[in-house]
Amino acid sequence: MTEDEFMGNLYQRFPVTIEKGIGAHVWDTDGKEYIDCMGGYGVALVGYHNDRVVNAIKSQIEKIITVHSSLYNKTREEFLKNLINVAPKNLSQVHLNNSGAEAVEAAIKFARKFTGKKGMVAMNGSYHGKSMGALSLTFNPKYRKMFQPLVDKVTFSPFGDIEALRTKIDDDTGFVILEPIQGESGVHVAPDGFLQDVRKLCDEKGILLVFDEIQSGLGRTGRMWACDHWKTSPDILCLAKGIAGGVPMGATLVRKDILACIGKGEHSSTFGGNPLSCAAGIATIQALTQDGLIENAEKMGEKFRRGLEELKNKHKIIREIRGKGLMIGVELKFQVKDILMEGIEKGVLLLYSGRNIIRFLPPLVITEEDITKVLETMDILLESEEKRRNV
Repeated sequence: MTEDEFMGNLYQRFPVTIEKGIGAHVWDTDGKEYIDCMGGYGVALVGYHNDRVVNAIKSQIEKIITVHSSLYNKTREEFLKNLINVAPKNLSQVHLNNSGAEAVEAAIKFARKFTGKKGMVAMNGSYHGKSMGALSLTFNPKYRKMFQPLVDKVTFSPFGDIEALRTKIDDDTGFVILEPIQGESGVHVAPDGFLQDVRKLCDEKGILLVFDEIQSGLGRTGRMWACDHWKTSPDILCLAKGIAGGVPMGATLVRKDILACIGKGEHSSTFGGNPLSCAAGIATIQALTQDGLIENAEKMGEKFRRGLEELKNKHKIIREIRGKGLMIGVELKFQVKDILMEGIEKGVLLLYSGRNIIRFLPPLVITEEDITKVLETMDILLESEEKRRNV
């Protein structure tokens, strides 16, 4: 009996049953060890069995697990202080929720209420989640077509094209939402100057700018926030994935005047801000800011990119390498499925992003030794694929 008997066909499944993990390594139920470059789609940000996170959870679980936000809690208060301390400037208010999709849903409601406008502009290639509001802002038709009608008044604009974006904005546009680095569509990095131009355009038009940093934020790219690479801040910031070291949590950070327009009961979350997640969140922020993980993401990311560029020079099958820090996409000329499966055999867990892109989202604790092994394995996998295709 397997999970598939109960969970349907909702996920692309890999033939590995994971039992435990430490750092950037996981082990299956047979004791086989893997270097994990999937990182739980970016959730295992500070590594598996991170001592800070584990100890924080153990300590909190002995006190209390859940406290609804209609009551006060000191662990939640401490987490909020820690989060705001590292937030982009002017974002001093937080709605705590449980996932990236929920963070985006909150952003939609806050922006609509604050501006009084219904129009929304997202980017071609965007991915913001699969709940109905977040799905409405997600570009790929394969996710959208069977669930129409979605939330209306959504327009899509080419990612990186400021002049095209200018034509998409009208008098009913309330906000523009974008990922500084698009993850699910293939690790596409915003062109230099684009974020600054979008910020300027939103200011000119009196509309809000929302950044989705669910995958790119919290040190992943070698900066606390990916938008820091372009010295640009949003009006609303959506977070989730690794924010609590693997415990479910999402957060929507906003300007004070934006959240002030939301009345009691207009938006809430039963589990949002529970002390267990908040304790893990405090530990995660401490790990990022005190244990050098952001610096390690930058340093290891540079080593990874150099090694991948060397492989690109060697293997004609590689079309392009993109990304920043430890958020890297390798676009191939063929589908990557066989490479992912052979990677499992050789002890490396790889992630896809579309049919022909390998995406690397390893824990930020990954070591130079691990990266060397991954690059050596990639060399073998690419050579094998080229022989199979007579390249």
